[in-house]
Amino acid sequence: MKTILLIGLGRFGRHAARKLQELGHEVMAVDKDEERVNDALSFVTNAQIGDSTRRDFLASLGIPDYDLCIVSISGDFQSSLETTSLLKELGARYVVSRGERDIQAKFLLRNGADEVVYPEKQAAIWTAIRYSSDHILDYIELDGTYSIFEVTVPENWEGRTVKELDIRRKYEIQILATRQNGRLDMVVRPDTALHASMTLLVLGEYKALQKCFRA
Repeated sequence: MKTILLIGLGRFGRHAARKLQELGHEVMAVDKDEERVNDALSFVTNAQIGDSTRRDFLASLGIPDYDLCIVSISGDFQSSLETTSLLKELGARYVVSRGERDIQAKFLLRNGADEVVYPEKQAAIWTAIRYSSDHILDYIELDGTYSIFEVTVPENWEGRTVKELDIRRKYEIQILATRQNGRLDMVVRPDTALHASMTLLVLGEYKALQKCFRA
């Protein structure tokens, strides 16, 4: 369990706060809008109304006590930048800030952010990959080259074993696990037979996955 300070309760902030609480973390949520703070009280550990660009307000929250600070302010880059900088000045251990453009990321990183996330960009990439393919259901990008994809079993693979398909040699991708009836099985043997009712978690370069599954 981590203690997390989340600043900004717009759409992204609310979704992040709900998921963090669901994962068992303690979440202190902050926004200058009273209605947003009141709405969040049911799914965060604590919440306060306040202006995160004010040093005295942020200092009162005990910034060094949090394992992680997330700046999810949207539509006001100046406030996001000032908040990020103040958090680091006040001893924040790790700051993740929301950005909308590359130029914003450069300023955020220079002014204290340890990492910058792009919700809209990441969602757009996910949507493009997911819905332009017949087989890809989900994916996690590990770096600029490798990804883990969850895919359906191609029709011409049904009933065949991992050994028979030999996809590691042919396509340079690896089956990490299978999922069937909601159950994830991490043991994939050469004699594991693949069926239409399964999905596969596979690891490889995106180009190799694209070639294999005709994404």
